[in-house]
Amino acid sequence: MGTSEERYVRDAFATNWLSSVGPNLEAFEAAFTARLGLPSVALASGTAALHLGLRLLGVGPGDEVVVPTLTFVASVNPIRYLGAQPILVDSDPATWTIDPQRVADLLHRRASENRLPKAVMPVHLYGQSADLDPILGVCARYGVPVIEDAAEALGTLYKGKPAGSLGAIGVFSFNGNKIVTTTGGGMLVSPRMEWVDKARFWAQQARDPGVAYEHTEMGYNYRLSNVLAGIGCGQLEVLDQRIEQRRAVAFRYRDAFADLPGLSFMPQAPYGLHTNWLSCFLVDEQGLGASRDQIIRALAAKDIESRPLWKPMHLQPLYSGAERHGGEVAEELFRRGFCLPSSSSLPPVDQEEIISIVRRLWER
Repeated sequence: MGTSEERYVRDAFATNWLSSVGPNLEAFEAAFTARLGLPSVALASGTAALHLGLRLLGVGPGDEVVVPTLTFVASVNPIRYLGAQPILVDSDPATWTIDPQRVADLLHRRASENRLPKAVMPVHLYGQSADLDPILGVCARYGVPVIEDAAEALGTLYKGKPAGSLGAIGVFSFNGNKIVTTTGGGMLVSPRMEWVDKARFWAQQARDPGVAYEHTEMGYNYRLSNVLAGIGCGQLEVLDQRIEQRRAVAFRYRDAFADLPGLSFMPQAPYGLHTNWLSCFLVDEQGLGASRDQIIRALAAKDIESRPLWKPMHLQPLYSGAERHGGEVAEELFRRGFCLPSSSSLPPVDQEEIISIVRRLWER
């Protein structure tokens, strides 16, 4: 937390604006709109935002949505919420994000068969933007909308533009582990104001205008509260500082491990700003003399949490039967990849302990 979040929350209590309306909510959306340059609606989670975003694109039973296999399950579950099916696509080893060439090949083939997917969802991974230009280009050619999952990428830039602002819809998360947080929450943005208004309507149980509680459409309890929006107002004020802190943590790891033959830092794509939301590495077991799992266990023995990269969706029992294009790159990234503690507030002395544990494995 910064220094102003408590003031916004205290104001919410003092004025009794505690529910899903109030001045903090309006201020949070206005500040986000100013940052992204697009109309915004604050929601209960990034998952809720993806659900509404896909519904806005008309995704429904029997439809298909293209999504990377290397992602968190929350990217894919909302597709199933709507009765649609995911098409899982492999990663580009140069960025770890969805492979644009595989997306293009898939759309070319599906166009010739007259069965295009309903949407394409690139996921900006660990603070790095997917390579959007080729994806947006081929999707525009075939009239397939793009919804950006930027849950892990607030503050990330793609060719100078905010990740999450280039597709038909962008979605963000403010979960407790994100670069800024409302403890739980999300945001949906779109250049189409009528879509943002529709998402806001659905998020408030789709209550029709009037005195009576009348409903003609399906709605959800998806609106962010005014209290949590107050935390978001304070957090947005320090977003640039948080990005600097995350990048500093990541680059201290990178520099400390630069001489180790078996560790490689997550690629930093030249087309944008990688926020390094999490500090990620690949292990060459033969070069380092230790496996990914040995590193995780050595850290856990000192009560230090680390984790593997996301387990690909096609390796998950829930999605093992989904259509898949490639997957070998994602499997290799998962087998060798891990994330180190990356908090913006990680003290240098704690980071030095983490570094020394990993280095001792190599020295042995």
